[in-house]
Amino acid sequence: MTDLIHFEHPLNERIRTFLRLEHLFLQVDHFRPLADSWSNRAAIQGLLSMVTIFGRSDLKTEILKELERHTSNLERVRQQPGVNMEALGQVLDDLEQAIHQVYRMDGQIARRLRSNEFLTAILQRSSIPGGGCNFDLPQYHYWLNQPYEVRQGQMSEWMHDLHPVREAVVLLLNLVRGSHLPTQEKAHQGFFQKTLESSSPAQLIRVGLPRSSSMFTEISGNKHRFSIRFLEAVDSSKAVQTSHEVDFQLTACIF
Repeated sequence: MTDLIHFEHPLNERIRTFLRLEHLFLQVDHFRPLADSWSNRAAIQGLLSMVTIFGRSDLKTEILKELERHTSNLERVRQQPGVNMEALGQVLDDLEQAIHQVYRMDGQIARRLRSNEFLTAILQRSSIPGGGCNFDLPQYHYWLNQPYEVRQGQMSEWMHDLHPVREAVVLLLNLVRGSHLPTQEKAHQGFFQKTLESSSPAQLIRVGLPRSSSMFTEISGNKHRFSIRFLEAVDSSKAVQTSHEVDFQLTACIF
């Protein structure tokens, strides 16, 4: 299987949050360069969703703990024979740099963004259906009609505050995804289940299917076991579990 679409399922809350942040950073990346106001609205919405996530917990501490955990694990790997020392050294350097950048952040993540009255006003109205209308937020309407360069400059300034977090999250997810080689598996009548080793708890399950497949997956699980159902997409109707055997690629990311 070469051209695959991957379905992922986090097995702990920390990875769940990192995946959501990755999704939102990609949303902002896609819409931010576009000049039309609707794209700017989508970029702002992605930014504000991140601000909400950062306000719910002390993610700075969580990110630092995870970076330091990976560093400790890789330092132990250094002692094993046959290790590519150059590649390992580069990863350790990246982790050290990420730790340094996150430590340098002033206070809680997105503190300045949460105290920005302009962004706060948009965030408060976003919970109301259609709350971003011109009459609800005239200052937002004014900003959306500013020259492209003005809006881009402002967005760059806001995103700059989150750059160390983005770099850390991308690094951590790359390490998790690349921590284990995929295996070829078979689901009988569209169902697959596996028990995980308690001594090496997995953090993320990845399932790869050919892009040409007419199926998608529903994954559920925890650190002890997980199950996968392969569902057939039938127009707009409710999907049903396939009765066929399904060959797929599985990665249980343990790192």
